[in-house]
Amino acid sequence: MGDTFENYAGEPKRNEMPAGPPKSQGPMVSILMPTFNRRRYLSEALASAVHQSYANLQVIVINDGGQDVGDIVNAYGDPRVVLINRKENRGKAFSLNEALARAKGKYIAYLDDDDLYYPNHIEALVNALENQTDCRVAYSDLYKTYCNIMPDGSRQILGKVVEISRDFDRFLMLYFNHALHVSLMHRADLIEKTGLYNEHLSILIDWDMTRRLAFFSDFCHVPQITGEFYSPVGECDRISIQQRKNKSDYLRNVLAIRTTRPAKPWPKIDDMSIIFVADKLDKQAGRTIGSIWRHTFYPYKLYLPLPQADFSRLNTDMPNIELMPVEPVTSLSQRVDAALRRCDGNYVAIVPSGFRIQEMWIENPLYALINSSAAREGFELEGSTDVLWAAVVKKQDLQYARKNSPEQSVRQSLTSAGIAMRKPSIEELPFQFDGLLRQAQLAEKDGSWIQAARMFEYIAENYRNELWMKTRAARAFYKAGDHGRASELSKQVNQQRPTVDTLLLEAKVARERNDLNAAIERLARAQQILLGKADCLAAAETNGYPAQAKSFERSRG
Repeated sequence: MGDTFENYAGEPKRNEMPAGPPKSQGPMVSILMPTFNRRRYLSEALASAVHQSYANLQVIVINDGGQDVGDIVNAYGDPRVVLINRKENRGKAFSLNEALARAKGKYIAYLDDDDLYYPNHIEALVNALENQTDCRVAYSDLYKTYCNIMPDGSRQILGKVVEISRDFDRFLMLYFNHALHVSLMHRADLIEKTGLYNEHLSILIDWDMTRRLAFFSDFCHVPQITGEFYSPVGECDRISIQQRKNKSDYLRNVLAIRTTRPAKPWPKIDDMSIIFVADKLDKQAGRTIGSIWRHTFYPYKLYLPLPQADFSRLNTDMPNIELMPVEPVTSLSQRVDAALRRCDGNYVAIVPSGFRIQEMWIENPLYALINSSAAREGFELEGSTDVLWAAVVKKQDLQYARKNSPEQSVRQSLTSAGIAMRKPSIEELPFQFDGLLRQAQLAEKDGSWIQAARMFEYIAENYRNELWMKTRAARAFYKAGDHGRASELSKQVNQQRPTVDTLLLEAKVARERNDLNAAIERLARAQQILLGKADCLAAAETNGYPAQAKSFERSRG
């Protein structure tokens, strides 16, 4: 299974129509394909886009100042393919914006020049967006394909795994990208709300856009494997990987993305206002402000009610700050009141100078507040004390408290207004799934396979992401010696979405039971996936074109 082979290798052949008759009905989809000095792989990637089972396509190839690719594009003679053959290298964000200006589709999809769509990719996502959901964004699952790069530039496939198959989690999307751009499709008109790609970013460009999309739409997870992205073993030449090595540049990009605020209204995210409480702007206050910038990923605006003279000492590039001049004799509660009159967030955090800011400092209590069913409740921040009191509350509750008891401290006025303040319990914190997943992975690392397997099963039953977790549980059960349960779970996954891992597990157990026919059948299906044939053959046969399936099989050898 480790033989060298090229997916859609060489120039396009007219008999390579793996998906059967293209479906011409339905809205147009524009596929954006930026490329830079990857002629060999571009040919494969472009073929996978052109040979989709869904025909109403516009494929925009953007040559970002690299080697000329006109001959590769022209070889198709396909009017659906558009080439932007720019001579100057301007980066991926510029290229995508350039393509968006030319895009005519109702939907936008993305394909990097060294990755591949399976023939059903576009059809599966269009079907979801048009018929299965009111979401305006959808994404599928992908194989992460490990490979060796051979001396001639070809790729030797070593294995394919579904590294992640995760249901949409908006809170997580604000923190970390869990929907790769190659798997993504969205309504083109969402760009009017999100804005274009940020051309000042050098890395994490995809996450920046995906995160902004989450302000305006839910994402529909389509748990089908509809493509693959390549991961060379050893040194990787991907520009995004190389640029991550510069830690300061990486942090700069992360902070820029986390503080990006699209134009309102945001139908899917409630805004947060942070009111910074300090007597003066000194070094301690400066450190607290800087820590807020570094450690906050939920969308926010920071309000600084301080004496006018302090603003001249504020030396920061931090975005989303609103300066509010107050008289030096103004009390801390009065400063909160002044800021509150300007706050436009649904939630308000009160943070004193010197308060310890760390990862999840505001997101933990904020998440609990967002999901609280109590009528009047707020949450104190971890580390809050009588001296350095910090909390997050609903804006309407704080306004009510301050209106009724303006002479009291903020904390006292909330109590007088009957707004209960407490700290969140562990069960109320975000990323419960991720915490359990980490525990299961640690159990795997320690060789506690039966414990890991049971945890994966528990997660599958209680925290969605069922196929992904069942796959992990099957592997752990097999390692623990419970081959029967491993086979049962693998069979459940394979009935919905066969993968290399689960097919191989089924084959191993079938061989142990001396069911050689079943073992051979599962191994053959796993091999087809590794060789890139399985999805192409299935699509052709499903569409009623067995002759084309056989022709494609012969062409791939």
